[in-house]
Amino acid sequence: MTLTTQNLSYWYDAQQPLFENINLTFERGKLYAILGTSGSGKTTFLSLITGLDEPKNGTVLYQNQSLKEIGLREYRRKDVSIVFQAYNLLPYMSALDNVLTAMSIAKTQQGDPTAYALDNLAQVGITTDLAKKKITQLSGGQQQRVAIVRALCCDHELIVADEPTGNLDEKTSKEIVTLFQKIAHEQNKCIILVTHEKEVAKACDTVYELSNQQFHLIEKMAD
Repeated sequence: MTLTTQNLSYWYDAQQPLFENINLTFERGKLYAILGTSGSGKTTFLSLITGLDEPKNGTVLYQNQSLKEIGLREYRRKDVSIVFQAYNLLPYMSALDNVLTAMSIAKTQQGDPTAYALDNLAQVGITTDLAKKKITQLSGGQQQRVAIVRALCCDHELIVADEPTGNLDEKTSKEIVTLFQKIAHEQNKCIILVTHEKEVAKACDTVYELSNQQFHLIEKMAD
């Protein structure tokens, strides 16, 4: 699996593009970080590579096929899982049902979906009792973890997360990043984290920093 951007550009004002002519390749088995300050265009880039928006110029390719050819809705259903910064969980459902609903939409193949979902929730500290509570009864940090598990359980090869540790304490943040590492390396997934936290980026295999309309490869993260 490869995700490639070819001469990708986006702007609100053509005189001051967020980024332009971006050529990057993301591969299975690796954990990537995209660093950048607020307003630099990180989330916009995420929306382009997940098919939530279309570029002003250039192309996003998945498996050497453009997202337009695949169909944006089909691509989002079959190939990519997104962890949104605002969670985007269904408030009238339990944590467990949020995960199961996403698995059903993605047509995830698991012998016992409920057991699989509960096991994954338990790995991030969401007990069975918590999993059966409505989302609105959980804390922000707990909701963040449910959103991450929902993405992981859909069994897509590409997982993209927007500030996935933004509402978590340091200990939980490290556990989540370790989980992402394990998923990428042991399950051969491609995971792309959009973050402003350098500690998160340090744990990733490849780090790009978005600044001055370009993505710069960071060879070694400074302490």
